[in-house]
This record gives sequence, structure tokens and C-alpha cells, in this order.
Amino acid sequence: MNVTRRGFIKISGATAAGIAVSGMGFDLSPVKAHALTLKTKDAKETTTICCYCGVGCGAIVHTGKDKGRVINIEGDPDHVINRGSLCSKGSALSQLAENKNRLTEPMYRAPNSKEWKKVSWEWALAEITKRVKATREATFTLKNEKGQTVNRTTAIASVGSAALDNEECWIYQALMRSLGLVYIEHQARI
Repeated sequence: MNVTRRGFIKISGATAAGIAVSGMGFDLSPVKAHALTLKTKDAKETTTICCYCGVGCGAIVHTGKDKGRVINIEGDPDHVINRGSLCSKGSALSQLAENKNRLTEPMYRAPNSKEWKKVSWEWALAEITKRVKATREATFTLKNEKGQTVNRTTAIASVGSAALDNEECWIYQALMRSLGLVYIEHQARI
């Protein structure tokens, strides 16, 4: 590399100027911190729990004033489980609310059909109720082979959610047990 005298003076001058400016107290970290708060300055801050697995990581959701749209999601530094960190799924929580392709109404595909069709909530809930009742009545066992009362059905299973709190889990379990279900699982264990 051939450096001329003039090139050497330019490089030396630029290096000296850089060192001088950096030693004059120009610290950009406050500017960076301020820039981070600009995005969420007037946003409403709500704490929540990630729904993707059974760990229960805490998250802070910032929503804007315009129709409550999600602006930012970050880990909750005060949460005892994740201490502010989120995995890749937790970091993508905003897609639950902001996904334009997300289903917002029930869909039904008839047996042997290749097409899904939109149905009303009333129809979907009535159909689920009808099928659960028919399956339960057809497979309900009052007593086992030993003559013991069991009051159960083994033809229906339930997979719960990791996002339920203790009270919701109790109500859910009570409902499933009242139907006679034996196979009640939890999504966090799968």
C-alpha cells in the first residue's frame, strides 16, 4: 500500500479529529434511549402472559390510541419467569392481534368435502353441542366390569390451554369431569 505524504496527513487528521470529538463528551446513549421511547410514548401499557406454551412468560403490550392497535410487544422485566426475555414465538405475539389472515369466525368443512365454508357462531356451537351429546350418550359407561360405578366416556378427549389461570382451569376441569371425560390433557405438556 503506497501512502503519500498528503494521504498520511489526511488520515492522521481524520483520526485525530475523531479522537478529539469522542473525548468531548458526545455520548449517544441518551439519544438512543429517547428514540426507543418515542415509539411507545403515548401508548397504553398492558401486561399479559404469552399464550404459546405452558411456561407463562410475561409480556408488556403497548397499544396505540387509534383503535387499540398493537404497537410494540416486549418481555416484562418484572416478571418472575422470563425477566424480560421472550423467545421467538413470544416476540411474535403481535401477530395474534394484527394478522389480517387470522380467522375471526367459525369455518366448517363437511365430511368428504374439499371446501371450507363460513358458518355462524350459533350454528357452530349448536353443532358441537349436538355431537358431544350424541357421542356421550352412545359411549357412556355407568359401571365397569367389576360392577363399580365409573360414570365415564372414553370416546371424547379434551386438550386444554396453557393460557388459563387456576380459576379458569378449575371451571374447565369441572365441566369436562361433569361430562364424564377421562382423557383431559393440557397443552403445555404436549
